[in-house]
Amino acid sequence: MRIITAIALLAITAAPAFAGAAEATSCASGLDTNGQAIFSAAMPQVTPGVDLKAVVTTATKALVESGQVPMSAARPAAMAAGKCLKLAMQ
Repeated sequence: MRIITAIALLAITAAPAFAGAAEATSCASGLDTNGQAIFSAAMPQVTPGVDLKAVVTTATKALVESGQVPMSAARPAAMAAGKCLKLAMQ
């Protein structure tokens, strides 16, 4: 009985995390290529309580330095990706 209760509690607490990630991924599908690249690079590091701005900034800088995202498109793409990533934290 304890195992069933523990599994039920785990499922209940994990459901909102999956919902946030699903909403974030759905949001990211509407981003341009640069925004999607930033989203994909930052998403694995997004957890509740993380400094989202720092995560997005670090991911964006790395993508700009590697030539995957043009510097001229970095800021608007990062802002858009950040809005989607914020959904993953909920």
